[in-house]
Amino acid sequence: MTTGRTIIVGDVHGCAEELEQLFDKVHVARNDHVVFVGDLVAKGPDSRGVVALARSCNATIVRGNHEEKLLQWRAAERKGQPDKVPLSRVHREVAEAFTREDWAMIEGTPFFVELPDHDALVVHAGVDPTLPLASQKPDVMMRVRTVKDGKATDKGDGKGSHLWGELYKGPPHVVFGHNAAPGLQLHPWATGLDTGCVYGGQLTAMLLDPGERIPSNPDARKRVLVHVKALRTYSEPGTPPPPGEAANS
Repeated sequence: MTTGRTIIVGDVHGCAEELEQLFDKVHVARNDHVVFVGDLVAKGPDSRGVVALARSCNATIVRGNHEEKLLQWRAAERKGQPDKVPLSRVHREVAEAFTREDWAMIEGTPFFVELPDHDALVVHAGVDPTLPLASQKPDVMMRVRTVKDGKATDKGDGKGSHLWGELYKGPPHVVFGHNAAPGLQLHPWATGLDTGCVYGGQLTAMLLDPGERIPSNPDARKRVLVHVKALRTYSEPGTPPPPGEAANS
């Protein structure tokens, strides 16, 4: 079988209908390599449907902070201590719906995926641009948004802070998600694909032909991106959780 395209999909957050539309739009083939940047689950209406679609194309899934939350709870539950990792309502709904097959799908997720044919690296949130790639910590790769006073943080863009992608100098080119607030991010060496589908925005994917490098020019890079509009708004960004529930981006 000849090598197909690489299709990197941004944060889906349970938006299974939009993911199905995206797959139809790009005509996913059996020899294509589909890679998700993480956060397939929670907030949207059909997390199990998203996982099933990922399974149907033998996709590679990078671990997002929402998958990590579920896996931490799962590990505690197996030890008979589920209360040690409290779940919000949206995460509990996913955990209760998951089958053994679903759990197996996310338990094997790595914190990053290297794509040497494209000179690219896929992570969920990003990297600390002040450190070499070999020194990156999983929690940073799942949560970083900005750099302030030389320190990587999960806080949003504020006074004195910079989006980490603005400061990162590759190679490799890093493709990520997690931070929907700025919208599509087109930095010289990093591309942020979280365009807020679950918030009524778009679901975005990057399509690369075999051996194709990610274009450094932003306009050229836009030509390898595909978008599907959200069918509705499933969750409001920045909505505080009910009392006793932890906020999770």
